[in-house]
Amino acid sequence: MVNDVNDNGQAQDASAFGRLLLRHRRAAGLTQADLAAASGVSVRALRDLERGRAQAAQRRSAAALADAMGLTGQDHARFLAAAREGRRRAAKLVVEEELSCRLPPAVRHLLGRDEELRQVREAAAADSPSGVVLSIIGHPGIGKTTLAVAAAHALTDRFPDGAFAVDLRGMDDQPVSSRAALEQLLRALGVPARQVPPSAVEQQHLFRSLLTGRRVLVLLDNAADEAQVRPLLAASPGCLTLITCRRALAGLEIGRWIWLEPLEPAGATELLASIVGAERVAAEPAAAAELVSLCGKLPLAVRIAGNRLATRPQWSIAYLAGQLRDVSTRLSSLAAGDLQVRSAFELSYRKLSPAARLVFRRLAVIPGSDFAADLAAVAANRTEDDVQVYLDELVDANLVQAALAPGRYRFHDLLRIFAEECLAAEEEPAEREALTSATLSHLLRTASAAARVFFPDVRTPEPFGSRREAGSWLDTEASNWLAAHRIAARTGRHREVLELARSMQWYSGGRTQQRPWHEIFTLGLAAARSLGSRTDEAVLLDLVGWAWYFCLGDNESGLAAHQEALLVAEQIGDRAEQAWALGYVASVLVRLGRHGEALLHARRAVGLARELDFWLGQGMIRNTLGGILRAHGRLDEALAVHRAVLADVESRYDEANPEARRFFQASTLLSIGLDFNEARRWQRAAATFREARALFRQGGFLLEEAQAALNEGRARREVGQHAFAGVCLQLALTAFTGVQLRWPRACTLAELAMLGAATGDPEQAGAYRDQALALCRDLGTDEARALAARLSSTLSTVD
Repeated sequence: MVNDVNDNGQAQDASAFGRLLLRHRRAAGLTQADLAAASGVSVRALRDLERGRAQAAQRRSAAALADAMGLTGQDHARFLAAAREGRRRAAKLVVEEELSCRLPPAVRHLLGRDEELRQVREAAAADSPSGVVLSIIGHPGIGKTTLAVAAAHALTDRFPDGAFAVDLRGMDDQPVSSRAALEQLLRALGVPARQVPPSAVEQQHLFRSLLTGRRVLVLLDNAADEAQVRPLLAASPGCLTLITCRRALAGLEIGRWIWLEPLEPAGATELLASIVGAERVAAEPAAAAELVSLCGKLPLAVRIAGNRLATRPQWSIAYLAGQLRDVSTRLSSLAAGDLQVRSAFELSYRKLSPAARLVFRRLAVIPGSDFAADLAAVAANRTEDDVQVYLDELVDANLVQAALAPGRYRFHDLLRIFAEECLAAEEEPAEREALTSATLSHLLRTASAAARVFFPDVRTPEPFGSRREAGSWLDTEASNWLAAHRIAARTGRHREVLELARSMQWYSGGRTQQRPWHEIFTLGLAAARSLGSRTDEAVLLDLVGWAWYFCLGDNESGLAAHQEALLVAEQIGDRAEQAWALGYVASVLVRLGRHGEALLHARRAVGLARELDFWLGQGMIRNTLGGILRAHGRLDEALAVHRAVLADVESRYDEANPEARRFFQASTLLSIGLDFNEARRWQRAAATFREARALFRQGGFLLEEAQAALNEGRARREVGQHAFAGVCLQLALTAFTGVQLRWPRACTLAELAMLGAATGDPEQAGAYRDQALALCRDLGTDEARALAARLSSTLSTVD
């Protein structure tokens, strides 16, 4: 049987005429498009007939279809007779519907919508002189009707004078008119057909008068727009109007709105289990979680997936999840009998204006998770002002969602796939390629330009108004430029990939955990090698090595990359890159405890770095030498090196931009503070760390601020400033989250344990000690084992 599906996934049986039409069309070897062309009946009309959305064709259309399919004799006569019978049946169904307006049956258990149901109950309890109007809004397949019907049934005890429902068929080519809907409601309220007023205004007045003094609930399902529903509002005290619509209905003068989001993972999994069985889900929990995620946690999609599994008991959940992983076939796979996700989307898409449809499908070339109007304009090849109008239309239609950040938009995962399908079907390949290329180029070019303003010697932030603005763009559009970078690497756009990776060198400093730097620089390295650029290869090898050891904590891999960079730099005679590579090698060697080798490499690096500009490497390499001298216990020498660097920072202020100066000054002060800590000059150390911390905070470098706070906390504990120490250490603990920050977090927990012991709080000391020891065990490094041993020994008496 051929069926269709409404927004709630409810099936509609195909008519006898629709089944006959389908059989004859297939027997004639015609597609719907072929038959439409031959008969003059639209493809849409044919689809509705075959799926039962229309009971039968009109007399002339039925005759044209019969002729187009070559029917003769009894086949021709039976076809036309079926059309006549279908028209009579349709008229009878309308009359029956007008007389009842009964609520549709509710689902047995409403899953995953407890909060939304609570909101409906709360709204229904409100006291309003014009009645309560509540619109449930959301994109196709989100479960608007399911929620509304469940809520209506749950609230019937509050509305003893009746609960009525009208399907307004807002997605049809010809939605139910307000007048026809009013006639249905009046008949349901007991008005005989002959007493229904002839004019719409009189009908509305009668409707309102009948509601006076009554408590009635009216469900207006699948509304088209504000004009359709205004005359139907149960605008009387004690009454409730529930509206479901794919559009926001922002023009309604009264009312509240509930915007439905996809289900939470637990709710989506519970819905799946209600269809396929809890035992089946319990047997494959990981596959079930993946499956509902691939369904976008959209109720209709989850229900379809569940139905497919329920009717195929031999399938595992993992098997169906595997089918859905293929983006190109996911929507096709989300079909079970008469339930289809794509059909639900198509209804909304067809309702858009032609220009909005164009913008919708072209938005599919945006590679990231969300976007603003300026990027949408590039993707759609339209002006920003024009695109903003159509974005508003798309949001109203719930085909695009407003993101959390004002002025930004996002796709539901399945709607993005649908947009990609529309783009492939309705745009020429050359046009699609041009749109994609223009969008990628815009993102890569803008990201590179934004990152370059963070180079220390770049004094003006053009093309941005400020470095803060450039940084904000990079943060806001991160999902887009990162995705563009990956796509460019896959498609051989080596020059753009290399340019972006090299541009990120200085921006990445101070943002070690914010972006996947190892991936970014590795893609850049591959591009450099593809282009045969040995100089760029050396630079990117050093950046990859930095990402390995500094961002990911993998010292051995970092050392190997830096040693390879040094080899390449020596082969091509690039003394500047040799200096960088030697400095990096020295930094990793001291982390590995190879202090002697580290000092040799650092001194070589400083010698070569004299040829570098202070702000473009020399200062950093000298600070590296100072840190290695501190590790050797040569504290006076270390302090002298760092103080000399700080003096150069102050004397060369005019040679760098303010942000670079602030960050490097703070970094050098942090090094000086560490020198003081090591020398047990705690008061000087605390004051220096506090100065560094303030500078890091001004620049928005939260992890560096936390590092300074950790060391300041230790220094203040040592001099007995326990309250101040606790504030610093808690600040650090809050910042040190995530897998890559387990080591500084362990150090912070250890300091808090020591602070608890110093303040006579054994409970605090023991709790923080145990957390620190657990992290040290997980890390398993030499320094972690050493910290654990020291902590266990020092706090051995703490219960």
